[in-house]
Amino acid sequence: MGGAVKLATRVEERKDTREGLKAALGRAPVMAAVDLGASKVTCFIMKPEGVRRADRTLTCAGVGYVQSRGVRSGAIVNLDEASEAIAQAVERAENVAGVNVQGVTVATSGGQLTSSRVAGRVSLGAKPISDNDLVRGIQAALGQIRLPGRRAVHILPIAWAVDGQGGVRDPRAMFGRTLSVELLVVSISEAVIQTLAASVERAHLQFEGVVAAPFVSALAALEEDEMDLGAVCIDMGGGSTSAAVFSGGSVVHVDTIPVGGQHVTQDIARGLSTSIAGAERIKTLHGSAIASANEDREMIEAPPRGDDPGAGPVVAPRSLLKGIIAPRVEETLELLRDRLKASGAPLEAGAGIVLTGGASQLAGVREVAVRVFDRPVRLGRPRRVPHLADAASGPAFCAAAGVLHRSAFGPREAVSARALASAKLRREALDPGANPVAKAAAWLRENL
Repeated sequence: MGGAVKLATRVEERKDTREGLKAALGRAPVMAAVDLGASKVTCFIMKPEGVRRADRTLTCAGVGYVQSRGVRSGAIVNLDEASEAIAQAVERAENVAGVNVQGVTVATSGGQLTSSRVAGRVSLGAKPISDNDLVRGIQAALGQIRLPGRRAVHILPIAWAVDGQGGVRDPRAMFGRTLSVELLVVSISEAVIQTLAASVERAHLQFEGVVAAPFVSALAALEEDEMDLGAVCIDMGGGSTSAAVFSGGSVVHVDTIPVGGQHVTQDIARGLSTSIAGAERIKTLHGSAIASANEDREMIEAPPRGDDPGAGPVVAPRSLLKGIIAPRVEETLELLRDRLKASGAPLEAGAGIVLTGGASQLAGVREVAVRVFDRPVRLGRPRRVPHLADAASGPAFCAAAGVLHRSAFGPREAVSARALASAKLRREALDPGANPVAKAAAWLRENL
């Protein structure tokens, strides 16, 4: 009860401060990213001067993270607890950065994250290709897809072609008779977006959009060459494991399965008859997905389940722990591998695997991934934010860093995340005098 009162007091203070700042200064010129995971909630804050375009890197002004509450398998199951965790993570980051945040963009792998590829083709006149022509091409592609009960969170041009000539990065000002475009439409459940928005707004923050965690994790962890030559970024979170496939410099497929590191913890708790907290500690200290020397003779201790003061610790050989962890990790990666194969996503022959997310740090996961995918595998870190403290520079922080990188450097999307987040399912006529992005957003509201 006391915690709820403290939270309410902090929220009211935050609200008063924000309203005062809005009146005096207008919108605060900072970017805030929240990675809402099942294990932790992270907030990264970036000031405008933190963007260095010369080497395409960022300086993060503030980092805050807390243990996640109210989130399970990538979905919010308790709105109050999730809102409190978001508020606490943002408040910690604000204290470090010395700024007040007005709104946040949320990274998630929940909401049954899926993607679809669609193509459109339009005829051109004698004039150079303009933004209006690009919008017509996007409309022609989006006209082929319906998303009942879902909302697009990314509409990304994969490739443009002029008169059948592919590989065009930006067709504007070019000449031709036809313009073709292939789009990747990434969507999640409409109900999940509404719940995310409610949890953010309950913390008196503006909801500025939602992004796919594997996509932004890839932006933070992948090299340019990896995106061009082909790579798969696998984001291994607590409640889910998701993937973003890159080819030709663009993301071409996004998918997720609702199995993550917390499922490994639960397997350990069941197998050793210990508590969830004890299983998590054992996994962190002694867990491994591959065999190690002397593991049959090395014994580990776990606290007993329940509160019986007379019960002694659970003692088991380390080989038993490995026998619990390895099958679950292997099964998770095999499920994802099979999903990617079934999707028809263009996996380049030499494409490597980059692992991100907190669950990827478990010993032996990289070796299991090499065996499952039969491809080179490396552990990814938020390399585009080079000055992070050691505690926030690991694979678990790629998603939050990637949100900032996307805000600063792109990639260019057909419709902005803010427009997608605020789009209402209502019909509006296209205004010929509106700017191209507004026209695309209006078309999206009418047709999706």
